[in-house]
Amino acid sequence: MTGGQVAGLIAAIAFLLLVCFIGIFLMRLTKTFGEINRSMVVITSDVDVLSKQVEDIMGNANELLDDVNHKVATIDPVFKAAGDLGESVSDLNQATRDLTQRVTNSGQRAGRFGSLARTATSVYHMVSKHNAKRTDTNES
Repeated sequence: MTGGQVAGLIAAIAFLLLVCFIGIFLMRLTKTFGEINRSMVVITSDVDVLSKQVEDIMGNANELLDDVNHKVATIDPVFKAAGDLGESVSDLNQATRDLTQRVTNSGQRAGRFGSLARTATSVYHMVSKHNAKRTDTNES
């Protein structure tokens, strides 16, 4: 065998090995793509089921939200009345404080007038006693 034939034989064997490896690679690649296709079918069917369930959940959530909004609208007057009651109680407390302050101030003024009245009464009694003594001395 000549050198050219040996080189041709080596090239043929290398080409045969290359074709075998490419064939094995393509078979595995085909198998992988088959698995990917089956997975895509399963994922697509699962996504369809999930989308229907999500649609049902969203419908239920919308119904629940409408129900809650209706009930909150029903309860709103109660909270408004409670707020008005709180405001009324606050006004009543302020009015009570004002009245207490007025009564205290009046009591202090009356106390001043009361002490003035007691002083006037004391002076009256002293004058009366003095006049009584003068009349007793004038009669004797």
